[in-house]
Amino acid sequence: MLKKWIEAMRLRTLPVSIAGVLAGWGCAIWQGKFSIIPALLCLFFAIAAQIASNFGNEYYDFKNGMDRKGREGFRRGVTEGDITPQAMKSATFAMLALAAVTGCLLIYYGGWWLIPVGICILLAALAYSTGPYPLSHHGLGDITVVIFFGVIPVTFTYYLQTGGWERMPQVLTTSAAIGMLAANVLIVNNYRDMDDDKAVGKHTTAVIFGRKVMGNIYLISGISAMILMTPLWIHLPFWSLLVPAIYLALHIATWRKLTVSEGSALNPILGRTAINLLFFSLMLTASIAVSEVLF
Repeated sequence: MLKKWIEAMRLRTLPVSIAGVLAGWGCAIWQGKFSIIPALLCLFFAIAAQIASNFGNEYYDFKNGMDRKGREGFRRGVTEGDITPQAMKSATFAMLALAAVTGCLLIYYGGWWLIPVGICILLAALAYSTGPYPLSHHGLGDITVVIFFGVIPVTFTYYLQTGGWERMPQVLTTSAAIGMLAANVLIVNNYRDMDDDKAVGKHTTAVIFGRKVMGNIYLISGISAMILMTPLWIHLPFWSLLVPAIYLALHIATWRKLTVSEGSALNPILGRTAINLLFFSLMLTASIAVSEVLF
């Protein structure tokens, strides 16, 4: 049973939430104000919120008839009968509560105004799959990922460690870039599930625009994200450009496999896209830390 719950967490997608926080760490290090406790609390909050969203996506898609047995994607415990719907619903709200408690601890570092921000994040975790207008069912999943896995985690992780909004042009462009790379994980997911989603009336961007267009957007997003971070690159040592260069090599190689794969063969590509993002965030943060020590 434990294995079923681990599968429901969708571990291959968790690097997406980790990467945004790591990039926020890097921006804080660049400001010279890295603080370990709020940094770790931000990481725990992000992971808990994403697991809650993953659980909620599985429960509400099952409830709304959006899933079927034997789908090409990762195994859905509720749909396959491994986990009861009530257990998944309870787990969803338990993870939301855990994220909320963690968010309350961050109030000490950021102030009471963080409460509405935290509420919006947790509501978005549910609104992605349920409510009167589920975001993922109406082609809004990609922009949601850019905001909640890029802009918000990077900027607020930075703020909660530095206590200010200095260097925000660089931080904001970095956060948008991370969000674009995170959205690529969703693109692979929707690219794989396009036929199943179309059959049940789920209008993802892949259903709306088709696989060819989304495959091209996947490639362009990775390249554009590196260009978007130019305000940061120009403030780092020249050798730090190895970071985007290495990422782009990995990205293009993954894109080539994306365009020639289908069905369950896309699952490893989804995982690789997430790992590429995590690796980029790690390299980015490490390069900033090294440059701060040496220069």
